[in-house]
Amino acid sequence: MGEDGTSVDIGSRLRTLRMAHNLSQRELAKRAGVTNSTISLIESNASNPSVGALKRILDGIPIGLAEFFAFEPERSRKAFYRADELVEIGKGPISYRQIGENLFGRSLQILKECYQPGADTGKVPLVHDGEEGGIILSGRLEVTVDDERRILGPGDAYYFESRRPHRFRCVGPVPCELISACTPPTF
Repeated sequence: MGEDGTSVDIGSRLRTLRMAHNLSQRELAKRAGVTNSTISLIESNASNPSVGALKRILDGIPIGLAEFFAFEPERSRKAFYRADELVEIGKGPISYRQIGENLFGRSLQILKECYQPGADTGKVPLVHDGEEGGIILSGRLEVTVDDERRILGPGDAYYFESRRPHRFRCVGPVPCELISACTPPTF
């Protein structure tokens, strides 16, 4: 919490600064001597680092603690985005193209997702704050929420509280494309 009782969005701040310095999560993790997942958890605000841990990570950018906490990314007033302006935040067989370069001050995250055949979010289910939903555009996506599993095709949709353990997997021979939204932007 800041002095005025507002909480500081450490995750968005770190992601914005890391991207401004053209560093991948992997590269920053290597420089700071921590695991990729540590950076990922902090950026999604799923983990609150100690001051010492944060200092080590910021040394990898490099940027000082005072400068980090004084940094206020500008809230984008941009309203329209061409297809080539969506920001890729995924990697490997799953593409996540986000509307907006950073989500600072935003309460909604919208993604155009593309799963290659067989691509999977992993055996360990995802769990985070908020709510999410999506509509399948093409291909087939197996969605598991708690112990419910469905195969969704074009036009089918899902919506659930993100605290419920969930997993996504592309089934069938063609890539699956969908549009998803998450609030707050915790993914």
